[in-house]
Amino acid sequence: MRKNLGRFTIFMLLLVLVISSTTFGKGQAKSVKPNENSNKPGQDIQGPAPVFKDVSVHDPSIVKDGDTYYVFGSHIEAAKSKDLKSWETFTNGYTTPDNAIYGDLSKNLAGSFEWAGENDSDSKGGFAVWAPDVYWNENYVNEDGSKGAYMIYYSASSTYIRSAIGYAVSKDIEGPYKYVDTIVYSGFTRDEAYDANSKVNKKWTNTNIQDLIDEGTLTGPRTGWFNSNGSFANGNFPNAIDANLFRDKEGKLWMTYGSWSGGIFVLEIDEETGKAIYPGKDGKTEDGRMIDRYFGTKIAGGYTKSGEGPYIVYDKNTDYFYLYVTYGWLGVDGGYNMRQFRSKNPDGPYLDASGQDAVLPGNVDHTPYGNKIMGNFLFERKVGDPGTGIGVGYMSPGHNSVYLDPETGKQFLVFHSRFPETGEMHEVRIHQMFMNKEGWPVVAPYRYAGEEIAKVNRQDLIGDYKFINQGKDYSAEIKKSVFISLNKDGTISGDVEGTWEKDSHNTAIITIGGATYTGVFVRQWDPTSERYVMAFTALSKEGVSVWGSKIESKTDKEVVDAVISDLSLGDTDKVISNLNLPIEGTNHATISWETSDSAVVTNTGVITRPEAGKESVKATLTATVTKGEVTATKSFDITVLPYKATGLTAAYSFENSLKDNDGKFSDGTITGNRIDNTGGAITYTEGKSGQAAVFNGESGVRLPNGLISSNTYSVSVWLKPEQLTNYTTTFFGARDSNNWVSLLPNGPIGGNTMVWSGSGRWYDAPAGLTINKGEWTHLAFTVDKGTINLYVNGDKKFTGTNFPDIFTTSNGSFSLGVNWWDTPYKGAMDELRIYEGALSPGEVANLAQANR
Repeated sequence: MRKNLGRFTIFMLLLVLVISSTTFGKGQAKSVKPNENSNKPGQDIQGPAPVFKDVSVHDPSIVKDGDTYYVFGSHIEAAKSKDLKSWETFTNGYTTPDNAIYGDLSKNLAGSFEWAGENDSDSKGGFAVWAPDVYWNENYVNEDGSKGAYMIYYSASSTYIRSAIGYAVSKDIEGPYKYVDTIVYSGFTRDEAYDANSKVNKKWTNTNIQDLIDEGTLTGPRTGWFNSNGSFANGNFPNAIDANLFRDKEGKLWMTYGSWSGGIFVLEIDEETGKAIYPGKDGKTEDGRMIDRYFGTKIAGGYTKSGEGPYIVYDKNTDYFYLYVTYGWLGVDGGYNMRQFRSKNPDGPYLDASGQDAVLPGNVDHTPYGNKIMGNFLFERKVGDPGTGIGVGYMSPGHNSVYLDPETGKQFLVFHSRFPETGEMHEVRIHQMFMNKEGWPVVAPYRYAGEEIAKVNRQDLIGDYKFINQGKDYSAEIKKSVFISLNKDGTISGDVEGTWEKDSHNTAIITIGGATYTGVFVRQWDPTSERYVMAFTALSKEGVSVWGSKIESKTDKEVVDAVISDLSLGDTDKVISNLNLPIEGTNHATISWETSDSAVVTNTGVITRPEAGKESVKATLTATVTKGEVTATKSFDITVLPYKATGLTAAYSFENSLKDNDGKFSDGTITGNRIDNTGGAITYTEGKSGQAAVFNGESGVRLPNGLISSNTYSVSVWLKPEQLTNYTTTFFGARDSNNWVSLLPNGPIGGNTMVWSGSGRWYDAPAGLTINKGEWTHLAFTVDKGTINLYVNGDKKFTGTNFPDIFTTSNGSFSLGVNWWDTPYKGAMDELRIYEGALSPGEVANLAQANR
């Protein structure tokens, strides 16, 4: 009785305290911030915005030293971070001597460079050191007898198949690393042979294979390494690049490697020496995969299909080895995309979610093979959505590594990516991964911002989402987000239909089109809206990934108001290029357009500019925004400017000289194979009009400084290339080495003829074709305050906006056939003309017809 009375008294006292604090003490009670892990519904928890500092490290391989994460990548670039968000580089590229990673680069890695990678073939005039993997090996025996070293396994390459993997060691993770050995060679031939621009004899006896035979490890070369003509059988055997080291559950050290062509292989590594433990004889695994006496066991790919950048990580919780590879080509139009397989054994077989082997069964389409975890995508920002810009997305993300934290179990996908509308510029990205209930890591839709996986409330999941289905294909196509709703009754409606549910604390189960995807719900930072939002990531048994990112639900009126408020066409008082007229706004609002004068601007935004000397013309565009029964309009007055009268700045006709016909500028001067080198030779031959200059592939022409010093100019030239080499320039202009414009017969976008520019970002203006060798082609491009047009034989092949303003100086550098970096032009050139002002399409057509 006393116990009950005491409890009652305590209860009444507490009740009085609560009442007094809530009723009698209003305005004095302290506000309580909801706990971030609270599962109460309806809490819009917005923490501090993450701080990112980005770096460009291609093919990043991650390793942790103490409390610091490091990524090492191609071209001897590396960076470090404490939090996986803010990175800083500490390298100096290919500098030699005094290279930050390798010291005297040329001398230190000479053992590998004898075969490939220095001033040879595709690396002529420079180096090609790619895709390293840094691994701490506590059992490595150093020269002084001590144990433990960081080992860097790097690739040196001269062609798409002639490469080598070597390794170097250091007790300091930042180096310098001292060369030890070269352990795998590829691209060797049966007989003496040489690549273009190379003095390296490719015969197999010039690799380490002869030494392995002499010491009894191998009995001799394998006949199958060679095609019938003696060349390297790269359809079955690997390109020796992209090494990655990992341990199995017994502690054995392994190296997986390989690229394209013959597939991905794995070799055991001697942990005390770092050398490869070669099988010594040929054979097959129990499941029928190749075991090669030298290259090891094949675990993925083959038959000339793309697949590179292998990375294997063992997860003790699932007892699986996870293999990641990247399909496609790394360029912005190459469709690079990451795939995933797993195995119970370090040497395979590695299978995808549908049970398919990573080793291809033959010369088949390999896009159905492997879980596609990320490719080209865009969470598209529509008119009326929060934020600015086009949204957030990636182009050709790939060549990843994985960090699995042994203490927290957190897992991170580390890769490089290009981005929509920024050309070939690339940066490192980190995304967290979460294990789904089938034991597959699924990738978070947004980059890592410190998010934690936590229990979520079903009520907070209901609403509208941007949805992306990654599919299984790879191409330059961007998978753009569509609009869906996760409804209260468990259905999915919108652009796709299906069902959804939350299982356990945060498990996502999404069913669409008969396929079920399992993954997680997680709150993430959306960089477009600059808010933390609910998101989901899930994977199907067919190996397809889907993502969702929640958006704010709005009434129809709120949608229309948001679109009207946000809708803009930029500066419409001085229009000189076609207008981009959006036809869809946020939450599926529609936008239709009407023009007052289609002779000035059409309903689709196509303008007609008056010729030079004419007056500006005007029209009004009216947008009608509709959502449901709600409609509103917004009008824009458009003024289209005439073309400006152009003036010839310089004309080089190459009539047995490098004189400017117009006499305004001095003669061009002959250079060597770089813009500032001496030497070289230019000869002359019959051209399109009179004589033409002949470039021998080792020489160029330095033009006078200051040929262009504005943001409105045109360049016209006739070309007859003898060979087409990637990145080779014909006309080159620069403010400095970081701000330049280059006219390429064969550029980085699928080999397209193009204008390529580098500044704060890279800009691509591809023609959609590649000009032919051995025949004359007229090329011209015009730049008018950010609007660029590219013409081939008088036909406009590209038009774009936001072209960088490069020539903000009166003493810019200009050259023909050479720049500071790339293979010189080989072929003829004639009738170079440079204009102040943008030529009209008719003027360009006249130039293209003038010398036919």
